[in-house]
Amino acid sequence: MANNDIYEVVIGLEVHVELATETKIFCGCPTTFGAAPNTQCCPVCMGMPGTLPVLNEKVVEYAARAGIATHCTLTTRGRQDRKNYFYPDLPKAYQISQSQLPIAEHGYLDIQVEGNTRRIGITRIHIEEDAGKLVHDGGEGTLIDYNRCGVPLIEIVSEPDLRSAEEVKAYLQKLRAMVMYLGVSSGKMNEGAFRCDVNLSIRKHGETAFGTRTEMKNLNSFAFIAKAIESETARQIKVIESGGQVTQETRRWDAAKGVSAAMRSKEDAHDYRYFPDPDLMPIIIDDEMQASLRASMPLLPDDYIDQYTKQYGIKPEVADALVSDKAVAEYFESVVKEVKDADMLANFMMTEVKRLMASGEEESAIGMSVHQLASLINLASSEKINLSIAKKVADKIWNTDILPKDYIDSEDLWPIVDRTVLEAFADQVLTQNPRILSDYLGGKTQAFGAYMGQMMRLTKGKADPGVSEQIFMDRIQK
Repeated sequence: MANNDIYEVVIGLEVHVELATETKIFCGCPTTFGAAPNTQCCPVCMGMPGTLPVLNEKVVEYAARAGIATHCTLTTRGRQDRKNYFYPDLPKAYQISQSQLPIAEHGYLDIQVEGNTRRIGITRIHIEEDAGKLVHDGGEGTLIDYNRCGVPLIEIVSEPDLRSAEEVKAYLQKLRAMVMYLGVSSGKMNEGAFRCDVNLSIRKHGETAFGTRTEMKNLNSFAFIAKAIESETARQIKVIESGGQVTQETRRWDAAKGVSAAMRSKEDAHDYRYFPDPDLMPIIIDDEMQASLRASMPLLPDDYIDQYTKQYGIKPEVADALVSDKAVAEYFESVVKEVKDADMLANFMMTEVKRLMASGEEESAIGMSVHQLASLINLASSEKINLSIAKKVADKIWNTDILPKDYIDSEDLWPIVDRTVLEAFADQVLTQNPRILSDYLGGKTQAFGAYMGQMMRLTKGKADPGVSEQIFMDRIQK
């Protein structure tokens, strides 16, 4: 039977990162996202005869910073090459990229998966220009928007070191956070600023030779990437176990149907007929430039993870998740200065704040002020309210300016700590559910959870957990 106890998935990623420069890689056109179609292009990025590219120096700087951050060796004398292929969104019929002498190579990125550290090798980081955008209109045919032509990219190519969708997600989240902390990219996946191609093959556990790989193009959602990996893994296993052979090809992921479909046979490097671009000079990254770049590097996710675990006692996996979103980490930095329990804050942010952010129209928008969240956490850490009430309050004051205390007052949500009052509720629960005590005394400790659930239901979540537990323990001893 086909399953992952028999087969191992082998994954390498090609991540395309749009750089946050004000102008394009070879001309002065702006790179603003969302402009009206074909309003941000010129003869250079349109590939008109007789035009000459001039390299944007900022692109080299940003690529080199990404190389330093991923422990790569910077190439002191780089080169740009023409990658030849015809497609309607590429008006020159070639893309200026890098083949033999990339900006950086031989690096790595460490990730946390299920409490374990995995080191993922990075083969290379090179610069290239983006292509235009095809807009398929059922009634009008296919339209082309050339605004994106010439927008600068770095492509970060990993070694085939990833072994699961979980590892891929952790790697991409860490990489996305890194480019955002560096300030070299917005990292906005919904705008195509961070997207990846997934190269995937399978082999039996214990085998060392790689299987035939397929490539899934331009995935720009963590959820889609995970589903695409799981689907393609299952498809390849089915092909092999039915006696077939996996074909090396490029596939397109159909998010609506949850399946991938073949697009074309997979090209190799020789198919693109790379050759040095005769219009562009070599890229020189000398010792002085390298020293200057290294001296001006900002703090990166790993630096913050180290700080959070040592200074605040936060678990490494929580710290890792916390810094995966720069906006969330910066928000944490502000709130933690006003709270007494940094660990409670971190966990609340990774559960409730992240959940509320995901439910909004703007994914990265945080709907509570620093003071609102700090006040809420301090109420919970001082046990004036329990976490159940804190979650309810967070839901209700999200995207408002209401202070937690004011909302709790207005809705009478302060927890019930009076033992006499809680004893009455406890007796009602145990009278209506006599099996709770007998089950617990019989060794079924989960019966306590049923008791607490009923206490919270009767008190609308206001029962103090500590006092309620004391009452229960008193009752079982009678």
